[in-house]
Amino acid sequence: MSEPITLNVGGKLYTTSLSTLTSFPDSMLGAMFSGKIPTKKDSQGNCFIDRDGKIFRYILNFLRTSHLDLPEDFQEMGLLRREVDFYQIQPLIEALQEKEVELSKAEKNAMLNITLDQKTQTVHFTVREAPQIYSLSSSNMEVFSAHIFSTSCLFLKLLGSKLYYCFNGNLSSISSYLEDPNHLTLDWVASVEGLPEEEYTRQNLKRLWVVPDNKQINSFQVFVEEVLKIAMSDGFCIDSAHPHTSDFMNNKIIRLIRYK
Repeated sequence: MSEPITLNVGGKLYTTSLSTLTSFPDSMLGAMFSGKIPTKKDSQGNCFIDRDGKIFRYILNFLRTSHLDLPEDFQEMGLLRREVDFYQIQPLIEALQEKEVELSKAEKNAMLNITLDQKTQTVHFTVREAPQIYSLSSSNMEVFSAHIFSTSCLFLKLLGSKLYYCFNGNLSSISSYLEDPNHLTLDWVASVEGLPEEEYTRQNLKRLWVVPDNKQINSFQVFVEEVLKIAMSDGFCIDSAHPHTSDFMNNKIIRLIRYK
């Protein structure tokens, strides 16, 4: 066996052998460690690769075993896909494609359930009328909550790619709030006429947007329409048995099913 080599991948250290790193000569790693592409060193003299260090463990294990082994609750398929594309290990690219097909088939039959809640609260804020003149004002604000459950983790990721929170002047995908792969809770407010932009940040009030349409969701009706659009494009349809028609029309419950 060749001498051990320590790699610094995005700040995470890995120790392996030269033969492992060059097991696929046409890959990026094969080119780097055969001398075709110059390598960088960190302050300790380790070979440095400016990529995701956590994901590299799956790539290195594939080099060692020729098998792509992922945990059952693996939630970073998109990041893994980008890293695999960078390293250009063709058998690993093919193994990842097979894994994605396998996951897609496992999630063909799915259920989506959304419970909605709405309330009105009063917000108080100051309005600057002149450089030295402020007045206290108040207004009623609609506050929305949606509790989403789906047996399809991939659908919740799709939903996360379409819906964004607007907070502190920035848009951020709700995917970053997806701590449970099957559950997602959204809380947002409708815009209030006359409420200064900085007050939304000061009072920790998030608004909800649909991207790339750049449409703000100011009512449950708009929210239901957008979720139905996204879900039906992914093969879901309305469950005719549940909920009761009056609940659905009153925007209390959405239950969709998918059979493929």
